[in-house]
Amino acid sequence: MTKALPSVSRPATPGFATFEEPAHSLLIDGDGEPDFGALQTSEDFLALKRRVKRFILPATLLFLAWYVTFVLLSAYAADFMSTPLFGTVNVGLTMGFLQIVTTIIITMAYARYSKRKLDPQVDKVRALVETDEELA
Repeated sequence: MTKALPSVSRPATPGFATFEEPAHSLLIDGDGEPDFGALQTSEDFLALKRRVKRFILPATLLFLAWYVTFVLLSAYAADFMSTPLFGTVNVGLTMGFLQIVTTIIITMAYARYSKRKLDPQVDKVRALVETDEELA
């Protein structure tokens, strides 16, 4: 009496009884160059664009509002801007100095945001088009 062996189901993978080209997730065209059209529509790239906009848009709008306020006050509220705060330092000088401080703060915040949120996403997008030869 013979005993039947349990059947082992193997998925049809390239190299095992198939003649199909191996599918890869790299977005590379036939010439080995990145397929930028496909890359721009990939979910990872779209997520990167959303993350960039999530910081850039509010930061830009807030800074422009702050800057326009400073300019308008300088042009139309000269009495207010010349109000002394201490010694020869007035409101206008203080607000002008705070423009520089605001620029530095936004730059530092963007650098931190980029390192924490954007760089990992950039690595994911870059992995879509890097080949093994480029990694070496």
